[in-house]
Amino acid sequence: MNAINLKEKFNLFTDQWTPKIITNLDDSHVYLTKIEGDFIWHSHDDQNELFIVIEGRFRMDFRDRSQWVEAGEVLLVPKGVEHRPCAEEECKLLVIEKADTDHTGGEKDDRRKENHDHI
Repeated sequence: MNAINLKEKFNLFTDQWTPKIITNLDDSHVYLTKIEGDFIWHSHDDQNELFIVIEGRFRMDFRDRSQWVEAGEVLLVPKGVEHRPCAEEECKLLVIEKADTDHTGGEKDDRRKENHDHI
């Protein structure tokens, strides 16, 4: 039951598209991640994802539209919805999703990780 300083945690890593676990919430992980550029199109059949922008902004592409998410805003992507996060400049996110969520939705990509580091 200690406070987690997000700025300090973000300073611990520079890599992008590799979520870092900062704590757990019931059966979910709470991640910090840095993103820049385009990710891959993917979906999660049985998991919702909650994105909270800490710094910067990103665009979430859906097959029928795009949504910009700014610092201080939250976006929920419902399970089963195909999506692709994109950031023109580095964006720092806090993400909450079930611990067993494959962050690429099972899609093959060099950025896909089986396990995420705890920081």
